[in-house]
Amino acid sequence: MKYTPASTPAKTAAGSKPKTGKVVGRKTVPPGEIRIIGGLYKRSKLPVPSKPGLRPTPDRVRETLFNWLGQDLTGWRCMDVFAGTGALGFEAASRGAADVLLCEQDPALALQLKAVQARLKADMCRIERGDGLSALKRAAPGSLQLVLLDPPFESTLFESALQAAARAIGPTGLVYLEAPKAWGDEELLPLGLRVHRSGKAGAVHFHLLAGAA
Repeated sequence: MKYTPASTPAKTAAGSKPKTGKVVGRKTVPPGEIRIIGGLYKRSKLPVPSKPGLRPTPDRVRETLFNWLGQDLTGWRCMDVFAGTGALGFEAASRGAADVLLCEQDPALALQLKAVQARLKADMCRIERGDGLSALKRAAPGSLQLVLLDPPFESTLFESALQAAARAIGPTGLVYLEAPKAWGDEELLPLGLRVHRSGKAGAVHFHLLAGAA
């Protein structure tokens, strides 16, 4: 989940399930709050401010993702590159991840992430205000078990983010990708990744990617 600046057209949201927002024309209407759906912080509320383009990942997509991951992320090092409300990063922390870096460029959202971290006493989480892609590029090769990628849908960041993520994950690491289109191996293999699992919810295509080697 991420914040797309107001100068960028609002993105189409995925579906209209309760507490995940709905779509009116092309405008995303946030629900006010979402909840962490599993683990230590299950049912904890995450606020969703009214910002154009803030597109919470639907509950059923998060549930599917963490079913794919096996629910238990004990000891994992993770990065939520375009954190937004932080739902993906805090879900990872809730399931035992040892270190989760949540990056967010919008100052208000970054402050909100810090407030949530303090309320949850989530010491395994680190909040970094700034360019998440730059932070991902700084990660040591093979240092992360999970990279969470949900760039603004109309951005040009997908290829560079995927390439940086492929470098950052170890031999058994994984990359979650949320996008407005399905990504296939023909596009991913040159970037160092391949499709492990994939699905679709409304206008959102979601993927779990592994290293190409």
